[in-house]
Amino acid sequence: MPYTIHELGRKIRDREISPVELTHNCLDRIEKLNPTLNAFITVTADSALDRARHAEWEIYHGTYLGPLHGIPIGLKDIIDVAGVRTTAASAQFKDRIPTEDAQVVRRLRAGGAIMLGKQNLHEFAYGGSSMISFFGEVHNPWDTARVAGGSSGGSAASVAAGLGFAAVGTDTAGSIRLPAAYCGVVGLKPTYGRVSTRGIVPLSSSYDHVGPITTSVYDAALMLQVLSDYDSADPRADSPAPSLLCAFDEFPPRLRVGVPRAFFFDDLHPEIADAIEKAIQIFVSLRAEIRDIRLEVSTDRALASAEAYAYHESLAAPSPELYQPATLARIQSGANISASDALRASRDLQASRHAIQEIFDDVDVLLTPTVPIPPPRIADLREHPDTLRPQELIMLRNTRPFNVWGIPTISVPCGFTKDGLPIGLQLAAAPWRGIVLLQAAYAYEQATGWHKEMPALAQTR
Repeated sequence: MPYTIHELGRKIRDREISPVELTHNCLDRIEKLNPTLNAFITVTADSALDRARHAEWEIYHGTYLGPLHGIPIGLKDIIDVAGVRTTAASAQFKDRIPTEDAQVVRRLRAGGAIMLGKQNLHEFAYGGSSMISFFGEVHNPWDTARVAGGSSGGSAASVAAGLGFAAVGTDTAGSIRLPAAYCGVVGLKPTYGRVSTRGIVPLSSSYDHVGPITTSVYDAALMLQVLSDYDSADPRADSPAPSLLCAFDEFPPRLRVGVPRAFFFDDLHPEIADAIEKAIQIFVSLRAEIRDIRLEVSTDRALASAEAYAYHESLAAPSPELYQPATLARIQSGANISASDALRASRDLQASRHAIQEIFDDVDVLLTPTVPIPPPRIADLREHPDTLRPQELIMLRNTRPFNVWGIPTISVPCGFTKDGLPIGLQLAAAPWRGIVLLQAAYAYEQATGWHKEMPALAQTR
């Protein structure tokens, strides 16, 4: 079983483990395993060790900043770190060095976290496979012949393989939860606006979320507590999060679990379908009430396409060759969306976010499979590149609606296929009801133990 931040934080606080020792261990594992996984683009070994030594000094002298103090983590490479290149996995930004930290980096620094480096992703976060990157595709630690999911593929792969104890990713259509499901870890997308996106390369500002990837639900709460902050410079940011750790004090009585089978359960891989039915029965054993419900799901992508094109238009026009062809094609697909169509789509989005709240009059959480199919083989997608986008649309089918609704959503491990590939269970709650979501996810996690499994590659010393 992998060490959790919760466990390590107490050992660091009590001086049983050194942050320097932990950081050296992670850097050694990155050096050994990253050539196989391609999870990191940039490793900031020197600055990580400097910060680890400083953290150790602070703790030794009585200054303990909290559960992330001295914990080595990674960042998806669209999150700005001052003085460190932020490439977005693109030749367009391969030499871009920000001068300011993103707001989430400031929060992590204030909490004492140690940044190991910047992690590989699908170029500009515009895809679900992490196959399209100027720095090469990310490989799944459970089967390196398969995709890790995307767009935060490097972040999920690194956590699963023990190259760091958590990561921060972004999620516009499922880019935290999809790779978390494929890599057998926990991925949490908070309520829209809960975590600031200031200093993060945007994909579509109306749908962009930032959140943690970890090995346990409790660790996800620890990370989100630090990441959440009122940021007056970010117009989407809300008030500071309440204490999320109170979620673990008790399981809510009579939890009502809504299961929207139409759309979300269509055409499931049979082994995934079986794992999800077993997960539902776990909730029954926890005395939850299971309710079949129907949800209206929008598949309109006009606003997302228009916003992506608006950001990239001035970059792509003078130097289209600096984009991977598949990314450029997706960007250019937004060129013909009119202002009136984008405005209509924005109004529809707000109506959807208002309407979804009514569902939670009757249920506390929603339950679906995270991804309908197991991770595809990289060689198959290379051989038939025309199948990549259709496969990504299937992979992102169940995650994208929750970005439309902007509600807190989590993927937790819920089993394996016969080939040993992880399966993810997706849970969601009402806006700003992250505590209920964490309670449900934690109760399931503790009743099963799938999160304790590690890929064989990660057990290599």
